[in-house]
Amino acid sequence: MIGTMVLVLMGCGSAVFAGSVAGTVGAGVGTLGVALAFGLAVIAMAYTIGGISGCHINPAITLGVFLSGRMKGKDAAMYVVFQIIGAIIGSAILYALVSTGTHDGPTTTGSNSFDAGSGLQAFIAEAVFTFIFVLGVLGATDSRKGAGNLAGLAIGLTLVLIHIVCIPITGTSVNPARSIGPALFDGGIALKQLWLFIVAPLVGAALSAGVWKLLSSEEKKG
Repeated sequence: MIGTMVLVLMGCGSAVFAGSVAGTVGAGVGTLGVALAFGLAVIAMAYTIGGISGCHINPAITLGVFLSGRMKGKDAAMYVVFQIIGAIIGSAILYALVSTGTHDGPTTTGSNSFDAGSGLQAFIAEAVFTFIFVLGVLGATDSRKGAGNLAGLAIGLTLVLIHIVCIPITGTSVNPARSIGPALFDGGIALKQLWLFIVAPLVGAALSAGVWKLLSSEEKKG
């Protein structure tokens, strides 16, 4: 819960307050700055709570870990519940900040969205980039040949890379909780399009789990 709250507060907060100037996306710190904010938030939380929970802070990662056989269904369900609660808390803090001061950003809490007629593009992007992200997580945290103490750094940098490419398409979700929290406060088009930012990342996560299990089985055979 705490980890997801920090991810939303820092990542979405960078988009709301620093990612744009006068409502123009691309000004301010720009795409790279927002991408770094999300990645650095993951790195910070990985080394803060990783030893406690594994620092999933993302239902897509939790699904990938569950389908890979690394956790029980009951635990996965509880993780997702508290990830969503954390995202709502982070969004509430952003909403309070926006409501009590000046704000020039395009949204209230950094919700995800896609242009009219670009639904298929958005779905493909969210599914593919979530696939890449979760596959990276599963590989970096593998008990036998993972990145060990460097896993948090590897995962955070992977998220930065994904954001650089995907931000212009959807604002980058690859995380249903990260989309649910802001959409509840922004409402409107963000809420109408929310289904895509839940379904597509979960599809990508499920595919990554299948591919990782295949890769792992082939490695064991070798």
